[in-house]
Amino acid sequence: MRPFTRHQGLVVPMDRANIDTDLIVPKQFLKSIRRSGFGPNLFDELRYLDEGVPDADNSHRPLNPDFPLNFPRYQGASILLARENFGCGSSREHAAWAMEDFGFRSVIAPSFADIFRSNAFKNGILPIELAASQVQTLFQKVQEEEGFSLDINLEDCTVRLPAGEIWSFEVDAFRRDCLLQGLDDIGLTLESATAISAFEEQHQARFPWLFEDIRL
Repeated sequence: MRPFTRHQGLVVPMDRANIDTDLIVPKQFLKSIRRSGFGPNLFDELRYLDEGVPDADNSHRPLNPDFPLNFPRYQGASILLARENFGCGSSREHAAWAMEDFGFRSVIAPSFADIFRSNAFKNGILPIELAASQVQTLFQKVQEEEGFSLDINLEDCTVRLPAGEIWSFEVDAFRRDCLLQGLDDIGLTLESATAISAFEEQHQARFPWLFEDIRL
């Protein structure tokens, strides 16, 4: 998993609440347990004008010109701005995989669904919860200023606006440390690989019959 320490990126707005995981990546595309390859189908129902088919070549599909991710001014955006309860719905981790594969490093909203928040941290995406009034201010600035970007610093938990204003946000200390180090659940387990191996050796020495090759 890519670590997250500091990131400066273009902001793209999705001015809607209750964006659920089926909207983020529709169920028909959940055909793989690999973390890559889901980016082209991110927000598929909103992003394209036709109906998506799994494993299809998305490069030739007609784009919805009214969807912000397709606007020329937001190409290359890596920070998503949304309203409350982002990531609600099913617990599919594919939603976080699709966002990371597309290139998003952070999502800013007034609130998040708990499971999506957890999945985001485990996949290198920083969910930032700000007050509704602050989120509204960002929506206004994104609309008014083309190329509006933010500087996010996870080490001191701040968001810096282009004019220099700095906002603080809160994040769970454990999740913050994991993201700073780029550790997902597997990475955390491997941190204890030496202790795990030692335990297995001791366990086999104490109970050797458990490891015998039993043949009938």
